[in-house]
Amino acid sequence: QVQLVESGGGLVQPGGSLSVSCAPSIRIFSISEMGWYRQAPGKERELVATITGTGTGSANYADSVKGRFTIFRDYGENTVHLRMNRLKPEETAVYYCMADYVGTRYWGKGTLVTVSS
Repeated sequence: QVQLVESGGGLVQPGGSLSVSCAPSIRIFSISEMGWYRQAPGKERELVATITGTGTGSANYADSVKGRFTIFRDYGENTVHLRMNRLKPEETAVYYCMADYVGTRYWGKGTLVTVSS
C-alpha cells in the first residue's frame, strides 16, 4: 500500500499561479511513476502531468498544459510538486496525485483548485 498526501490547491484568479504537492508514504525513487490528474465537474478524470520516480525524471504533459505547468520531484522532501502558471477558469477541478508502484496505481484523495475572479 502507498499513501499519497496532497497539499496546496485553493482559489486563484485567472492568469495566476498555484502549486500542488504530493508526498508518498514510500521513497519516490522506488516508485515507477508519479503524477497528477484532474477531474472537473461533470467531466472525466484526465491526465495533467507525470514524472518518473527514478533516473532522469522524465516528464510528460497534457498538450493543454505544456509550457504553463511544471512537474518536478524533490528527493530531499520526498515530494512531487506541480507548479501551475497562467491558470484558466476551465482548469477548475479536483487535482489527484497518483503513483504507479509494483504494478498498482494508487490515488490521493484530491485537492480542489478553483480558478475564478
